[in-house]
Amino acid sequence: MSGSSAALQPPADAVTPVRHPDAPAPGELLGAHYGECFGCGGEQPHGLHLQARAGEGVSITAEFIVQPAHQGAPGLAHGGVLATALDETLGSLNWLLRTIAVTGRLETDFVRPVPVGTTLYLEAEVTAVAGRKIYSRASGRVGGPEGPVAVRAEALFIEVKVDHFVDHGRPEEIRAAMSDPDQIRRARAFEVNP
Repeated sequence: MSGSSAALQPPADAVTPVRHPDAPAPGELLGAHYGECFGCGGEQPHGLHLQARAGEGVSITAEFIVQPAHQGAPGLAHGGVLATALDETLGSLNWLLRTIAVTGRLETDFVRPVPVGTTLYLEAEVTAVAGRKIYSRASGRVGGPEGPVAVRAEALFIEVKVDHFVDHGRPEEIRAAMSDPDQIRRARAFEVNP
């Protein structure tokens, strides 16, 4: 990062993150937590359809292809879409901790343009945990997983209870998610940052 804020610096008593024993295995595709999620959901026609895989330790990799609907300047990805890809990737890390958390702060550096049609290769890791605070970082590369960095971010996630989503979500979507007969889908709808 070009100089992250003090809010993204873990306190002295922060601990090293520990992968939950029931976390998805390294290499396992995480799938969408909610079909309507703009970042990972398959039911969003103009969404990112981001595909994330569990990595080693408390890390993941992800990919998404920049579509024409994702452009800002002609032929280039919109910066907000790239920030969304980073946020979605960072939020997916919480599956490895088996923690429900929301984005508290996200700082993004845009290093180089990302053209439409490009696959953005993302990698993220949790760097520290302090109480309910989860510190993490991510980068997105073009031209392959080892290609040049195009975007990077640091983030702070805050652990919440499922009530956060029930209390603040739009009632129609909450009812639909809560009435899903598939217990696993019902639980996963509330697992990752909104």
